[in-house]
Amino acid sequence: MVIEKILGKKPENTDGKIIETVPFEWFEMNNKILKKVSSKGTEIGLRLSEPLFDGAVLYEDSEKIICLELLPCETTRVHVHSIKEMGRVCFELGNRHLPLSIAEDSVSTPYDNPTYEYLEKLKFHCERVTEKFTPEIITHGHGHHHH
Repeated sequence: MVIEKILGKKPENTDGKIIETVPFEWFEMNNKILKKVSSKGTEIGLRLSEPLFDGAVLYEDSEKIICLELLPCETTRVHVHSIKEMGRVCFELGNRHLPLSIAEDSVSTPYDNPTYEYLEKLKFHCERVTEKFTPEIITHGHGHHHH
């Protein structure tokens, strides 16, 4: 089955339809072409022009709904207490070209031990959390030129 369009978001009331989920990782959210297998063994090819999101409905008929399910991953959540601290955290993580998820009082990024230790060394209040990570900002590496 090849899916070329997201049909919407998983409804609260599924009217007794069977729900099949297609697991995906946070770093697959911007992929346009993927091959996946659903929780019931349905092979699915994705060829999309729009980004993926948790609960996206890929297929629906009178008996079932197939939707995407974002898998939880380990993240570093940095708690912030001021706009200045928020700016410092975002600068430090952005300077490392890490994807970020920003909330009112915290910033999250996928967990890696060197980054966690670095943030603790800078005296940020960090915790290791398992959660669904939805990056709002993905920084990309770039070259530096000095003439």
